[in-house]
Amino acid sequence: MYHHIKKLMYTVSIGEPDPRFGNMLLEQFGGANGELAAAMQYSIQGLNCDDPERKDLLMDIGTEELSHLEVVGTLARMHLKPLKSDRDAAHADPLIAIAGGGGVSLYNSMGSAWTADYLKISGELDVDLRSNIAAEARAKIVYERLINFTNDQGTIDALQFLMTREITHMKAFTAALESLGKPMFSIGRIPPTPGLVDQFFNDSTGTGDRGETDALGPWNDGGSWERVDAPAFKEFEDPHAGTRQPQANGDNESHIKAGNGRHAKSR
Repeated sequence: MYHHIKKLMYTVSIGEPDPRFGNMLLEQFGGANGELAAAMQYSIQGLNCDDPERKDLLMDIGTEELSHLEVVGTLARMHLKPLKSDRDAAHADPLIAIAGGGGVSLYNSMGSAWTADYLKISGELDVDLRSNIAAEARAKIVYERLINFTNDQGTIDALQFLMTREITHMKAFTAALESLGKPMFSIGRIPPTPGLVDQFFNDSTGTGDRGETDALGPWNDGGSWERVDAPAFKEFEDPHAGTRQPQANGDNESHIKAGNGRHAKSR
């Protein structure tokens, strides 16, 4: 059961409205990393969750995200208000000005409609928690970028609040994931193939145009890692490859294109 209280989680105030910035704010209203997507993702994960403790976590945060949606929507509406009556301002977003009457709707900053395709819901609690951690990280970065594109202090304060809550949720989801007590890479029920699971395929080889070279790190070297160089090139690793000497496959014949366009055999 939901109950709406006529009070924002964070009271919003702005100075001079900025319709173009209001359009940017819609990314966190109806965008892929926005508050509606987060609210729906966590709430539906919660509905599917058989773990009562972590279901409570998902429903708590999902509900908070709905309150964030209200904060973002209020902030965007304040910035978009000139679109209701000012033609020059309406040029910032004709879709909002004409179709939406200068108010917010479930579109992102480019006018694309919100879609349930944004949601990541697997039905596996640990997988969903990992998706949620990533979702909060993406939302944090979006808020950070929005802060960088406004000088209005009231707006910055509201965005700072919302950005900070993303980190709070990351901490909670991470703690919930760790509390499951599962090995870090134990996903699902079918174990990976031994040996193969520890092979790192070095599939980006050579030296790039900007001097990029192969790199070693804890993601491909040391511990249980076995580094496999360029698996796609394995069949060309014969020591005679690229020479006129016989190949290891036993084929002693090589075809040489003659100058007259015919093919001659040499042994």
